[in-house]
Amino acid sequence: MAENSFDIVCKIDLQEVSNALDQARREIETRYDLKGTKSEVTLEKTDITVHAPDDMKLRAVVDILQSRLHKRGVPLKALGFGTVESAAGGALRQKIALQQGIPQDKAKEIVRLIKDAKLKVQAAIGVALQFANFRSA
Repeated sequence: MAENSFDIVCKIDLQEVSNALDQARREIETRYDLKGTKSEVTLEKTDITVHAPDDMKLRAVVDILQSRLHKRGVPLKALGFGTVESAAGGALRQKIALQQGIPQDKAKEIVRLIKDAKLKVQAAIGVALQFANFRSA
């Protein structure tokens, strides 16, 4: 009997993230309510940092960023929003983590659900969550 398998993978195209950040920066520089406000977005490996002078502008910058990421095909569910922190000069800062892969606890939950379903399936957690030896009953 032939074996079938499939993988569940959550990968983000970092080039598309970089392109979305460039577009967001251009919009922030030209938008009337954000022009000259020292609002910015930066990418540090797999974290995006958003700086803004106040809460309203921070939310506007995050909204622009999400819009640009969505238009470039980056899933918004892969964003992990940190808490809003105070930065120098009374400004605000928020870190947004880019989640690559499936978190270990979620992968274990998926494996448990598969085993509870009593399917003739073998589940394994590896670099990607893999389902191998799938045979219909």
